[in-house]
Amino acid sequence: MHELIDQKEVKESTHSIVEALLFASDTPLTSQKISSLVENITPQQVEEIVDQLNQKYEEGNRSFSIRKVASGFQMYTLPDFKPWIEKLVSTSHSQKLSPAALEALAIIAYKQPAVKSEVEHIRGVDSDWVIHGLLEKNLITIVGRKHGLGRPLLYGTTPGFLSYFGLNSLDDLPKIEELEELMKQKECRDG
Repeated sequence: MHELIDQKEVKESTHSIVEALLFASDTPLTSQKISSLVENITPQQVEEIVDQLNQKYEEGNRSFSIRKVASGFQMYTLPDFKPWIEKLVSTSHSQKLSPAALEALAIIAYKQPAVKSEVEHIRGVDSDWVIHGLLEKNLITIVGRKHGLGRPLLYGTTPGFLSYFGLNSLDDLPKIEELEELMKQKECRDG
């Protein structure tokens, strides 16, 4: 009987440790990273623990869950609480991206690896400061140099980009055709 209690306590303790790690991290944690931090659990067991925690949160009607993002796990507030979270976040201007930054980021995300001249050609304006800002926010990174004249820097998105937009991978980006359809719908509503 005593052995059964010990196993239950170990299970609850492990769940609590995984939960604490995810709660404390401001970036997604992979199952491999978590298993390297917690003794005697495998990446597969981490995934099972995350599933069990999410079930517990749902049964307890919690305001959050754990989502798979950027090949890792991160705690997220449920969509029902979006209005209150938006009020909180609207007071923080450092997280917002300007329309120019969103344009440049979209170009890099869809064309990556992309050089600055491609971004500038599509946007029609100089993009030095925008690219610098995206690098500072860790949404893009230098991924190499293009072969050819001048060997310009190549830019690509980071796991921070995936996390910022709540994506698990670049495959989760909307398809160009979907974006074109949305733009047509918006033009019809506005025009």
